[in-house]
Amino acid sequence: MSFYWVKTNSFIKRVFSKYCWDIPNKEKKIYLTFDDGPTPEITDWVLSELKKFDAKATFFCIGKNINANSTLFERLIAEGHAIGNHTMNHINGWKSQTNDYIENVKNCASILANEKKLNSLLFRPPYGKIKKAQSKILRNLGYKIVMWDVLSADFDQSITPEKCLENVTKNVTSGSVIVFHDSIKASQNLKFALPKTLHFLKENGYAFDVIH
Repeated sequence: MSFYWVKTNSFIKRVFSKYCWDIPNKEKKIYLTFDDGPTPEITDWVLSELKKFDAKATFFCIGKNINANSTLFERLIAEGHAIGNHTMNHINGWKSQTNDYIENVKNCASILANEKKLNSLLFRPPYGKIKKAQSKILRNLGYKIVMWDVLSADFDQSITPEKCLENVTKNVTSGSVIVFHDSIKASQNLKFALPKTLHFLKENGYAFDVIH
């Protein structure tokens, strides 16, 4: 498994200060985010869990998954969650030519705008990997590039579900942007950790909000 920070280092936040890593506030608001969907069964389950706690979240969706699961995507909208762009094909910015990368983002944006009537300017780069030139172009187009403060690491099949839960509960603070994945790969850790995370956050006085 590749190296990753569960809690994003404050030095990284300062160096890459043009990105959104967290959203400081005095109301104990936190920001749950889900990457890589919509995915049949997984996203449906996530939505049902969120509803139990009256929690809203921000879903960074892949364009091809929106196309393949249109009804499920419309449920995301109908239930009041926010939507972000996660590229058309989940491509790695570090391994992509800048023009190709921007075109991939625009293809996803086109689906959101033309088919779903959504003009989302939230963007999260897959794997958190994006080149400086790619970032500059997207920010000039008006995108807010959303990274994270806390990574659940639900995608990491080498960790236990209990560790996934601990990654969140031991690191969350007011303003944290927290990452989960509504994907098949993450489902084992997610299905254990998400309900317990929601309960923990509610019990500890945190409020759920979407990213704008």
